Amino acid sequence: MFGLFVRFTCKDEAAATAFDELAARTGEQIRANEPGTVIYAVHRVDGRPLQRAFYELYRDEAAFDEHESKDYVRAFLSKRERYLSATEVDRLDFVSGKGVEG
Repeated sequence: MFGLFVRFTCKDEAAATAFDELAARTGEQIRANEPGTVIYAVHRVDGRPLQRAFYELYRDEAAFDEHESKDYVRAFLSKRERYLSATEVDRLDFVSGKGVEG
């Protein structure tokens, strides 16, 4: 398993709404086209209305590489910047968990 934890901070409320719409459209494509993407979850952060947290889990690094190569993912990566003031990315090395196998 290979994963990412990403925290985004949106510029303002309007940007947060637009970012959520972009993330939702991208998520639809990921669900429909990426069997190697095990989890792709977007969360609002309680008490921090401009922050979004992504938890992404891929079958392996090859599945992540395939995810990154998709046109809709590349479009998300380029369009998201107009809505954001900060991005933090942590690469995750899977140890154990429920509902997934390492």
